[in-house]
Amino acid sequence: MTRKVAFLFLGETLLIPHLYPIVEALAATSDVPIELWVSTSVHEALLARWTAPFPTVRIRRAPGFRAVADDGSGRNPVLPAKIPMLLRLLPYLRSASIVVCAEQTSLWLPRLFPMRAKFLKTSHGVGSMSARDDPRRRAAALTLVPSELERRTYLDRGFAPDKFVATGYVKADFAHRTHAAPPFADTRPVVLYAPHWQQHRSSWWRWGAEVVRRIVADGRYNLIFAPHQRLIEKAPEVADLMREVGDLPHVHCDIDGFAMVDGSYTGVADVYLGDTSSQVIEFLMRPRPCVFLNAGGVAWEGDPNYAMWVCGEVVEDVADVVAAVNRAALSHGEYAAVQANFAARSLGSVEGGAARAAGEIVKLIDA
Repeated sequence: MTRKVAFLFLGETLLIPHLYPIVEALAATSDVPIELWVSTSVHEALLARWTAPFPTVRIRRAPGFRAVADDGSGRNPVLPAKIPMLLRLLPYLRSASIVVCAEQTSLWLPRLFPMRAKFLKTSHGVGSMSARDDPRRRAAALTLVPSELERRTYLDRGFAPDKFVATGYVKADFAHRTHAAPPFADTRPVVLYAPHWQQHRSSWWRWGAEVVRRIVADGRYNLIFAPHQRLIEKAPEVADLMREVGDLPHVHCDIDGFAMVDGSYTGVADVYLGDTSSQVIEFLMRPRPCVFLNAGGVAWEGDPNYAMWVCGEVVEDVADVVAAVNRAALSHGEYAAVQANFAARSLGSVEGGAARAAGEIVKLIDA
């Protein structure tokens, strides 16, 4: 076994900004050989573009690699089946010292098979609805989380303290965003509507289409409609609505573009409109107005699953959505301090997380 680190880029493109900053930080500070295993040509093209300055980094195609049509913008591709790919990849990973992943599926390998390589799991996203009790998590030699608050949620479940390290929010160090400015010709305030993909957590099924149509018809806002990438798997009617409104000059729709996962939209929006997506916490790295949609009529106050809803007005009637967005900027002073505290506690540091994560990899190699 060599001092080699393998990074697994096998899942959706949304995982890339949570994982790739660690690659850059490790390559910039260490001479350890780094292999990036990719599942599709979309992943390969993005990573090849960014890794050119780093001679220690090699991109490798995982068994079952899929070449897909791509216009170079990094649209989320249809992925090969993950479990067969992992099983076929297993022999190649035996030469690595550390294997780094950003999702639970890859942890089936150390859970089911004896491996010398140590698996390091880094978080993707943050928030109160993470599946922390998944037994695969115990197969990781080390898990990196953004904050001490997040770390404490695992320790409270009986996980060993030395298996979890708070590094700060790694995605904050991602330097390859698609948009540095709003994708509109005018300067109307920008509303980002980002409903969750899971039905029990989402505003989409009850209110989503009406929310979009109300904001669009009001005309005072530029709307970015960018739901979670996986929503269209469960709700194909999303594409119909995007075709209906997507050509309007004050509407920008995205369901599979890299911009919707690289921090572009949370970075350029003026108002966040959503439900339980952890994207709101990323948005609150720079506190701004938020409006939350209680489409399911849940009794949310005091429920940790809805902890982020203290950061803005919670709408109980879809007819009040536009008025709530109008109020959001005026009432932001009531929420700014709450937002800043919530983001700091949830995300930890928003600078240097990738470098700290790279340092933990080096320590694990030498352990």
